[in-house]
Amino acid sequence: MEKHSRKELKEQYKNRVVIGGVYCIKCNANGRMWIKSTKDMQSVKKRFEFFTETNTCPEMCMFAEWNQYGSETFSFAVLEELKKGETQTEREFSDDIDALLEMWIESKDSKI
Repeated sequence: MEKHSRKELKEQYKNRVVIGGVYCIKCNANGRMWIKSTKDMQSVKKRFEFFTETNTCPEMCMFAEWNQYGSETFSFAVLEELKKGETQTEREFSDDIDALLEMWIESKDSKI
């Protein structure tokens, strides 16, 4: 395997395509859902897979259901993805993700 310099690796990381968005973790046993947002969807997906494989609860707000029903009853779904613009700052991207999350939460609340 070709060795890359530290500088090249940093540059590749900075230039990667960043995709954030809104996702949902659902307890399929009782239908409860948690809608959340992230600036790095791929990392969140992998983290959820790790938690379910190790039967470790990802967040305290899910702890009761996680213990009662088990990790196999939980699912992960991407609700909407947003690609970070080339000229967009981290703050602007974060603000866009926050606005997207608010829209999803309002949409969910209006259906209740």
